[in-house]
Parts: sequence; structure tokens; C-alpha cells
Amino acid sequence: MSLPPLVALPKPLLTLVTRAEETFLGALNDTSGTMSARLDAWPAERRDAFGRVCAASDFVIEQVSRDPEMLLRLADDGLLERSFKCGEMRSMLAELLVDCTDEDALGHQLRRFRNRQQVRIIWRDLTRQADLSETCGDLSDMADACIDLAYQWLYERHCEHSGVPTGRRSGLPQQMVILGMGKLGARELNLSSDIDLIFGYPEGGETVGAKRSLDNQEFFVRLGQRLIKALDAPTLDGFVFRVDMRLRPYGSSGSLVLSFNALEQYYQDQGRDWERYAMIKARVVGGDQAAGKELLEMLRPFVYRRYLDFSAIDALRTMKQLIQQEVRRKGMAANIKLGSGGIREVEFIAQAFQLIHGGRDLSLQQRPLLKVLTILSGQGYLPAAAVDELREAYEFLRYTEHALQAIDDRQTQMLPDNQTDCDRVAFIMGFDDWESFHQQLLYWRGRVDWHFRQVIADPDEDEESEGEALVGGEWLPLWEQDWDEEFACRQLSDAGFRDGQAACQRLAALRSGNQVRTMQRLGRERLDAFIPRLLAQAVDQDDPDLVLERVLPLVEAVARRSAYLVLLTENPGALQRLLELCAGSPWIAEQIARFPLLLDELLNAGRLFSPPLAPELAAELRERLARIPEDDLEQQMEALRHFKLAHRLRVAASEIAGTLPLMKVSDYLTWLAEAILEQVLALAWRHTVARHGQPRRVDGSLCDPAFIILGYGKVGGLEFGHGSDLDLVFIHDGDPNAETDGAKPIDGAQFYTRLGQRIIHLLTTQTTSGLLYEVDMRLRPSGVSGLLVSSLSAFDRYQTDEAWTWEHQALVRARVLVGCPQLAADFEKVRASVLARARDLDQLRREVSEMRAKMRDNLGTRATQAGTAEKAFLADGEFNLKQDAGGIVDIEFMVQYAALAWSHQHPQLLRYTDNIRILDGLEQAGLMTGDEVRLLQDAYKAYRAAAHRQSLQKLPGVVSGDQFHDERRAVMRIWRELGLS
Repeated sequence: MSLPPLVALPKPLLTLVTRAEETFLGALNDTSGTMSARLDAWPAERRDAFGRVCAASDFVIEQVSRDPEMLLRLADDGLLERSFKCGEMRSMLAELLVDCTDEDALGHQLRRFRNRQQVRIIWRDLTRQADLSETCGDLSDMADACIDLAYQWLYERHCEHSGVPTGRRSGLPQQMVILGMGKLGARELNLSSDIDLIFGYPEGGETVGAKRSLDNQEFFVRLGQRLIKALDAPTLDGFVFRVDMRLRPYGSSGSLVLSFNALEQYYQDQGRDWERYAMIKARVVGGDQAAGKELLEMLRPFVYRRYLDFSAIDALRTMKQLIQQEVRRKGMAANIKLGSGGIREVEFIAQAFQLIHGGRDLSLQQRPLLKVLTILSGQGYLPAAAVDELREAYEFLRYTEHALQAIDDRQTQMLPDNQTDCDRVAFIMGFDDWESFHQQLLYWRGRVDWHFRQVIADPDEDEESEGEALVGGEWLPLWEQDWDEEFACRQLSDAGFRDGQAACQRLAALRSGNQVRTMQRLGRERLDAFIPRLLAQAVDQDDPDLVLERVLPLVEAVARRSAYLVLLTENPGALQRLLELCAGSPWIAEQIARFPLLLDELLNAGRLFSPPLAPELAAELRERLARIPEDDLEQQMEALRHFKLAHRLRVAASEIAGTLPLMKVSDYLTWLAEAILEQVLALAWRHTVARHGQPRRVDGSLCDPAFIILGYGKVGGLEFGHGSDLDLVFIHDGDPNAETDGAKPIDGAQFYTRLGQRIIHLLTTQTTSGLLYEVDMRLRPSGVSGLLVSSLSAFDRYQTDEAWTWEHQALVRARVLVGCPQLAADFEKVRASVLARARDLDQLRREVSEMRAKMRDNLGTRATQAGTAEKAFLADGEFNLKQDAGGIVDIEFMVQYAALAWSHQHPQLLRYTDNIRILDGLEQAGLMTGDEVRLLQDAYKAYRAAAHRQSLQKLPGVVSGDQFHDERRAVMRIWRELGLS
């Protein structure tokens, strides 16, 4: 929402204004008349603002009446009407602390500074000169300055007395690290917040330079106590900030300060779910910033898990239930933070997504709530309309919180219980009366509560509230109680399993398997909650036996990482999609069992069955990698692999669901490979240049990168499949003899060889998420004995003078996948020159036929003489879709033959690299009839569709001989008519 509007002062508040102004004027005690003159010089707008503030805030009136000069100076300096510049708050306080001689003086100056800034911040908030972001930012900057400058002042004097704390291992001076948690950490501090702090220090040791050395921990404990006193102790000037240290390890009973090792050990071994929630917002607010950054990096794995962590929802749900119990016990329903539909529920919604997905989606590793909401919308975690409502509701609630706290600088989120304060809150919020404000407040709390239930609510809650049986409740006795095999088999059979005995045995094997028997208590509880849901949904499938057979290996695979079971328990729609996909394809079932992180893709049906187009695909991958530090190669490799796995699953799911036809499946898989290769080349280039500098062209200019990756075969022909290898060739246009310009120079030939090796390493290295692609480089000039990377001129010479006909056939399907646009254009000229030369057609037919005969002999079905014997057309025979006569390779060879035979007369045949469009070109050139072209295209698509189906069923590309009779005979006929044998 925008800033609450300004409204006229209501009559009940006018008496407050009159009384406040009289108090202030009386406090001036201005015998010389100079202060009154300064006040009289105020413009009308400032006088009106003073009246608004007097009506709304007893705190401001109290402060300016105690110290009228403070307000006049704020006004004279123009600080009431302008925003602070970056660092200005800190500079002001630093100047005040220069002359402090003891801790009493330090405390006095801190409190006076805080009161002065608090008056300014409340003034600007109530007069609508500062929005929510500026108010929270100013309050957080004030806290940062007070904490860090007080710490620095105390540290220096503490070292003078007790020596400098020094690391036992490093021998370096040690500083404390002060973490700000909660709203301070997120820079969302409200007008009267506590500050939640955690203290740490890098390493153990003892102080140096004093008569009696202290252990580092003892040194920092004493320093921490002094810092808390400087900030928290009430004096005649009030306090700076109330300090809460209960979020530290072991809470109030734990040591005030711990070393980094002790902190890491605690969170690793004993950290609880609520501590993960709290640590999301942790920020270094004082002390050693560099060491603090290291500490947060150490603790990041505790907060953000690398797998999908739906257990976070259950933890947040439990926390919310405890809060609700406290709200009910203390009668706090009117609390706009903790009550139903309050600020905390918006925070829980955002943090649920952060804890679940933040380990993999680094963009969610943010502290400020409004930034997280923007990402939830932008990344598709929540609908934009829902996020807009949550943002507007949150801002309304936060403005209301500030209105409540501005009255008396009191830490409260309770709605007022007296008419005067009700009038004040309505006035501050821009409403004419309390009733209209309260009605709007109830509306926003209702919307927040609704959205909260959609995200956080227990999936069984509705059934429980309506007195219905829990989902899968009928299966609980079968799974949880003493195993009665006869009863279990009968129940499974009655529910729709064809073979109840086999289903029973599968479940019994899971129950008694080592993975389940050694599960911890929490994991076993999650499994016990999941299995009944699984069975309840399985019996609704067409083939529950098949579903159970394919899904239980996944259950066993994730049993020790039970957060995945929570994901499926929490998301019935995702479970249903899992069962449907596993029923449709054992390949998909195996992929998800091997890489359970793919379960994330099942959460959003719209996204699952609608893979993005090529530009969006490339942009999404670039964005993902941009969030990873450039030097974190392990994370980059994992991100690339997860991206490939996720999008390959989406394509397979769309293919099974029938939302993506065959040609589009190949297009998407090809685009996916291209998007990945683009980023792999960028990573390899950056790494190689960082080590050796940039290579040079022959003219001396720097290469950037003067390198292309050629795709042959399926990727070149835009016919990529789910398990296809990458047939690649690398070409550069650098000077092979010129040295690179880096600190460790090497010649251009070496540089590009290492670049090629790096690319292959990135593609083929096995990580926890598998490899990216198998890579075949045998189509490069001279094959396995040739250079890994060729210059374009060497490639041209080889193709012109040395290449075999089969290599020119392969070149028909070659195209540039990624790399330098200019070099890509130069390659196309070389390709066209090589392929479009006039050839002896008899010799060409003979060489193409001989190569095809070798392939049939080696790869075709022997029992049917590669599909030529009569048995090849019988039901008990076999037809190899790719290699047998009349199959895929025959069509590919005819297309390649035609391109080599006639492209010198019809260069348009070389425009495309895929068989379908080359066939279109043959028809347009009058080299084949429309009927022949359509027949070959339809047969080719039918074969490839069948091969894709076989692949998804984890079957070889072989079908029974009684299939595709017409297509095979027609392809063989056209083969003969072209003079091929």
C-alpha cells in the first residue's frame, strides 16, 4: 500500500494538541527570547506538522518538553524535512562519542542520540514524509550505529585494561562479531523494537599485553556484558535499545559469547527448527564484519538445506500453534503481530518458502520480507495476485504497528483499549474514525489468515474439523499394526490391486528393509504418515500394482531423507502427479528415485506440463547461475545438472501427458542442451582466461572467444532424445602460435586445447546429481587421433582434402550450437563450400551404400538379416527402428545422399540440418515428389515417436515385426529408386 493519507485532526484530539503546545512553550523558559524567535520563524507546514505529532505521540511531547532545544535544532538543521544520506546516522553518533571519557558519558550520549533520532523518525513517520521502508531503515541504521560504535569504544578500553585477545592458532588479534537477528537483521526494525543479538568470536586463545592474561571467551563475555549495559540499562535519559540475548545457543542458560567452532558445532548437532527460522534474518551489525561474513557462511548449511525441505512447514506450523496457544491463554486476539492474520503469519509464509527452497534457489536467501515476497511472485512460487495482497496487508499492519508504538514509545502490538488512543490510531492511519479503520484492519487480517492457511495449514485439518476420516486412514492398520499378511492381502485385493499377494510382499519388504529399520524416530513418523496416503491414491490409478512397483523404490531411496516424504504428504497434488508419471514411464520413476530433488518439479502442474521456449530457457539458466559466486564451481556444476534434470523431466512429463508432440519434444531437449552448452562455454572460458589470459587472433586482437561448438548427429539435426549423447566438434580462430596475455602465458593452440578439455570436464564429471551429457568427439578431423580443437582453416583443409564421404554425410547434420557469431558465419561458408561441390553420383551412391551395408551388418537384427528377411515382417520377428532396412538410418542416409548429390545445383538444401526440412527442400526443388516426401517424413516421425516411447519405458529401440509394414516397404522402395543398394 502507499503511505496512509493525511486527514484532518478530529475534534477529540484538538485538546491534546492545545495541552501539548502549552507544555512545550512553558518548557522553553526563554528569557532572552531567542528560542521563541526560532519557533516563530517556523513555516506554516512545520507548525501544522507539530500539531499532528502532538495529537499522536505523548512520547515526542515528553521528549521535546524535557529538551526544547533538541526539537529546535532538528528543525534548524532541516533534519525534520529530509531523508538521511547513507552513513549520515553513524557519522553523527561517532562525532558525539569522540569526547566520552567513561562509560557513564558513553551511556548518556547514546541515550540522548537515540531520543533525538527517535523524535525525528516519529515526526517524519506521522507527517508522512517517510514511508515504511525509510522509517524501518532509519531505525535499523540507528541501532547499527549505536551497537557498533558502543562496541568499538568499549573494546578499545577493555583491551587497555585486559590485553588484546589473540587467536591461539592464527596469532592474530580477535574481535567480537555481533549478529543482529529478527527485524534488526532484516533492517525492518519498528518504532519500539527489542534488538535480538548473538555474540561470537573467531577462535580461542588468550589476551596479550596485560599483567594478567584472560581467556578469549572470558574477555568477550565481560565485553558483551558491558555492551548490553551501555545499550539496555535504564537511566534518567531512558535506554538505547532493550537487548534480548535469548536467541543464542542454549538460550538464557548458555554462555553469552561462543567461538565460531562452538557455534557451528551447536547448530550442526543441536540446532532446532525455530533457530533455523531465526537465522534466516541474521546479519552482522557490529564488530568484525569480515569474520562475521565467514561465520554466516559457516552457518548457511544449517539454515538452507540443499534438498527440498518441506519439513520446514511442519516446524512453522508447530511454532504457530504454540503462538496461538499463548495468544489464547493471555487474551491477545487483538495483537496485530501474533494474532490470527497478523504480521507473524506473513513472515511465516515467506520463510516457509525460504526454508523449503532456499538451499537450491539462492535468490530466496534474502533477509527483508518484502524482497522475498517479490521473488515468490517473480519465480512462480505464489500467484502475483496473492503476493500483492500479502504485501499490501503487511504494509498496512506494519503502519498500524508504528501508529501503536508512536503514542508512547512502548513495545506493543495490541490494539488500544481506550477511546483516545483508538482515535489516535485511526487518525495516524488516515481514517476518519475507529470503526472504518478497524473494518479495514479486519479485512486485511482475514486475507492474511486465508493465505496463511493455503501455505501452512495441515492437509488433514479440514478432515479433522469436519469429523471425517483422515486421508488414507483405512490403510493405517495395515501399515502400522502387527503385520497380518492374510488381512493385508485381502484388503489390497479388495481395494483394486490385481495381485494383492505381490503388493503385500512389496510393502513387507519395505517395512523390514534396512533403510526403514534404521530410520530415526522423526523419519519413521513421516513414513508412517505417508504410506497410507500413497496407498489411498494408488488404488485410484488404472494400474495400482504397477504404480506401487515403481514408486516404492523411490520411497526406499528417500527414507533416510524423509523431508521428501513430507513434501508428498503436504502436497497431495504432487503425489498424484508422481503416481501418474511413474505409471506412465519407468524411466521417469527411475530418474526421480535417483534424483529425488526432482520432486520439486511436481509441485506446480502448470509449470510441469509447460516447458519454456528456447529464449526463456536460456534466460532462466543464466539467472540461476548469476546468483552463484563466480568462484563456486561446485555449486555451478550442481546448478547446471539440476537444471537439466528438472527440464528433462518436464519434457518427459509433457510427452506422456500428450501436451507436447514428438517434434517439440526434440526441439525442447535440443534447446536445453544449447542453453547448457552456452553456460558451460562461458564457465570454461572464464576459468581458462583467469589462469592464462586471453589468446590472440592472427591480426593481434584479443579473442572473445573466437571459438564455436559444433553439434553433429541428433543435436545437430534438432532430433535430440532423452538419453542422447552430444556429438561435438570444437573449432577456434585464434593464432595457434601467439601467446596469451596473462600471468601464465601459453600459446593459442594450448589455450584452446585446455578450453576444450575444460568444457568436456564440466559436461562429463560425475557429481551427486550425475553428469550433464556423455560427449562423443570422434567426428572431429582425423577422429580420435586428431587434435581436440581445430582451427577453422585446418578444419577446411581436412574436409576438402582428406575427409571420407561418411564424414561429409555427418557434416550435412552439423551446425553451430554456441560460440562466436563471426566464426559461426565463417564456418557456414566452409560447410557450404565442402558440401556443395559437384560429385560423381555413381561413386557417391556406391560409397553411401557400402557404409550403410556395414552398419546393417554390425548393428541390424541378425535373425532377420537386418530387416530384409521375410521373418522381419512377422509377429515373432523383430524390427530395429533405427538400424534395420526401411528404418530411421535408411531415411537419414537418403537425405544425406540427396544433399551431397544435388546441393551444388540447389544450395537451399544446405540451409537446414534436420531431415524434415531438408526433405521439404527436396520437394521444393522438384527432386522428390510430394507423395515421396510426405511418406518419408511420416515414417520418420512414426519411427522416432515409437523410439521415444520405448525409451520412456526403458526398452530398446526394437518393436515386433508386425509393425510399420507399409512404412518400411515404402522406405525400402524409395531407397532402391534412388539407386542405393
